[in-house]
Amino acid sequence: MSKQLEDFSKWYIETIQKADLMDYTPVRGCIAFKPDGYEIWEHIQEEMDRRFKETGHRNAYFPMLIPESFFQKEKDHIEGFSPELPWVTEAAGEPLEERLALRPTSETMIGHLYSNWIKSYRDLPVLINQWANVFRWEKKTLPFIRTSEFLWQEGHTAHVDEEDARQETMQMLEIYKEVVEQVLAIPVYDGQKTPSERFAGAVDTYSIEAMMKNGKAVQAGTSHYLGTKFAEAFNIKYLTKANKHDYVHTTSWGTSTRLIGSVIMVHGDEQGLVLPPRIAPTQVVLIPVGPWKKNPQIIEQLDEIFGALKAKGIRVCLDDSDQSPGFKFNEWELKGVPLRVELGPRDLDNNQAQLKARDEADKQAIELANIVTAIEQELTTMQTRLLEKARQFREANAYTHIESLAQLQQHIKAAKENSTIPGWVLAGWCGENACEEQVKEETKYTSRNIPFNPPITKPTCIGCGYKAKHTVWFAQAY
Repeated sequence: MSKQLEDFSKWYIETIQKADLMDYTPVRGCIAFKPDGYEIWEHIQEEMDRRFKETGHRNAYFPMLIPESFFQKEKDHIEGFSPELPWVTEAAGEPLEERLALRPTSETMIGHLYSNWIKSYRDLPVLINQWANVFRWEKKTLPFIRTSEFLWQEGHTAHVDEEDARQETMQMLEIYKEVVEQVLAIPVYDGQKTPSERFAGAVDTYSIEAMMKNGKAVQAGTSHYLGTKFAEAFNIKYLTKANKHDYVHTTSWGTSTRLIGSVIMVHGDEQGLVLPPRIAPTQVVLIPVGPWKKNPQIIEQLDEIFGALKAKGIRVCLDDSDQSPGFKFNEWELKGVPLRVELGPRDLDNNQAQLKARDEADKQAIELANIVTAIEQELTTMQTRLLEKARQFREANAYTHIESLAQLQQHIKAAKENSTIPGWVLAGWCGENACEEQVKEETKYTSRNIPFNPPITKPTCIGCGYKAKHTVWFAQAY
């Protein structure tokens, strides 16, 4: 395995391939999800979907192909996505009368349909989510993090007024934060995007931003208040209680399979994956050690443990293959399985088993009578521990002392010279696009968001030095 600090990208690619999460296909930027990789996504889906339904949302599905004319109706939207759109121009050997885009997102198609579905205030709110694939023809790709085709969910809602729509926007951002922190064990900063970084066609965009182990940022989820922009473009009107026609206020929000890449980049180590228990395809692996084939009681005991864990709903695997214990240990560590249970003749004599957490160096000797309870407790403890470790790493690499662009440049230079992580920088911003763009051009740092609860408030702009209107997180991003 490559070393993380020496070549993080190489380490990442080797890790996901050796862990058997994905494979490349002949189509540029399009990957195949292998069963373990897809199951991680399924567990994320389960957690998201449950929360969506608890808050009144229902799932639907919309077409992948979108007529070009739909994009022309919302000018900001087409300008924002135009460079990334793949087009279908021919079908059954005949040219199409109108080009069809492979959806980059579904606001336009859904706007067209909502204009037919919504007639009265009694039809509102409309709370719909879609699980689907989308396409954005990326120039530079990285499996899971940035691909030409990826899986995601996109919520699209319509409301009677701005207040209701804005409440929805913030509710969904909070759900994203809860899932990413509590299920994926990734700490995030929640806040508002600057105008240059907001969604094409949105009034306001909000995001959760996560720090990877190389110090780069990943936008882990976004929620958009769209105002009446799409309603006006697609004529989505409703009859109010006062018997007048008015435009609905809409929102959209989404997360994607880049969350899988984020989990790998936040928790992985030199041995490979480290998966939070709540999303791990296999949570516990049972491994017989020593001359276990000569002692059938070892497998009998492991079978008993296997059945007890299964009954508890724990995802468990018994590895009784012919490979050596050392090979199995390395293989399951590479796959990131949270807990390993070892049982050999000596353990059996002592009425105990060895319990090893993926993120800890030492094993624990646990009495067999208590092994299931100990495993349940350790899965919970590890989930919390991973979040805390990631939070400590983030705090150690989030810098609040930098006041000017020159200081940021010096900070980045020093990190490079010392082979350390430059991390994120909390800086003041005057609100002018020119200052934000200057930071990007001279350092490759982009604004991540204006955090709701910054650790401190910065008084002056990092670009021009004048009074700051906002305190902003800046970082290099994927």
